Amino acid sequence: MAVRIKRLEGGSAAKGELAEGCVMCTKGSKMVLFVTGLCDTGCPYCPVSPEKKGKDVICANELRVNDLDEVFLEAEAMDAEGTGITGGDPVLTLDRTVKFIRVLKERYGKGHHIHLYTSTIDLDKTRVLADAGLDEIRFHPPTGMWSKLGDTDLNEIVKIDGLKVGLEVPALPDRADDLAKLVRDAGGIGVHFINLNELEFSESNWDMMSSYEVKDDVSAAVLGSRDLAHELLKMSEIPIHFCSSSFKDSVQLRRRLIRRAEHTAREMDVITEDGTMIVGILYAEDAREAADLLKRSYDVPDELMCVCPDGKRMEVAPWVLEELAGELPFRCYISERYPTSDGLEVERTPLN
Repeated sequence: MAVRIKRLEGGSAAKGELAEGCVMCTKGSKMVLFVTGLCDTGCPYCPVSPEKKGKDVICANELRVNDLDEVFLEAEAMDAEGTGITGGDPVLTLDRTVKFIRVLKERYGKGHHIHLYTSTIDLDKTRVLADAGLDEIRFHPPTGMWSKLGDTDLNEIVKIDGLKVGLEVPALPDRADDLAKLVRDAGGIGVHFINLNELEFSESNWDMMSSYEVKDDVSAAVLGSRDLAHELLKMSEIPIHFCSSSFKDSVQLRRRLIRRAEHTAREMDVITEDGTMIVGILYAEDAREAADLLKRSYDVPDELMCVCPDGKRMEVAPWVLEELAGELPFRCYISERYPTSDGLEVERTPLN
């Protein structure tokens, strides 16, 4: 019986069961652990940002981290059910990557699912990762290897007990034949799943992708990438997932933001349906005196306001500040921001 292609959210599609890492991604319940920006593969379509690309930095979601405690804080801020380890190429800093896998498993238990992305197809290094507790590995072979998977260690890697092995590559419209061979060979080798990503332009790869065209005026996706992916879905004999460009923003990121907002919001914060948070901002020469005024004259409770460390600003429940701004001798705003560690502001609206 033929396996039906399922249409998923955000224009994604799948044939067969999704890999567990993708299931968590869809739920927004996975922490993204960027362990290094170092990589020796040199893919021209690489979307890693200039702030990370080629640099040996570590980030947990959007937070630049320096120690394990900061990683734990970020995981717990979103109540992460799993972790996706990425880069760069995490295998280039193998000892560091193994340490992260072990400490995450020790702290959150065996049920904390960990998957990893790498372009290094190496049997011995993969065994080291599996021994550390890695649940799922996604190989991203360079384009020159797409038609030569049989010459790699994949034949032996797929035999490692307890490790799910997949391939994850972009659907390059001009490499249809190589991708078709990759899909066919992956099934013969025993690879457990394939992920096809919709190719898209980014800040870091725009100049290197002159041979491609943007799909439309509202997307950074490449014309023809989606169509090719759907053709490959039809021919695959193993589980295969097409992850669209819009899915990453409209579903994956949004749900992760909502999850983090729900676990970090204070009583004064309002969570939007997009996962951003709304809060009132008040500026004063002495924010503590302003807080005393709100409490004394307007009966604003302590849990609905907070003086910021600089002493010149305070945050107030937006519904409270909207009501009082016209009577206050302070500059007042409504701020919409991401519930991330950096609190990136999306929009600011003056109230007076």
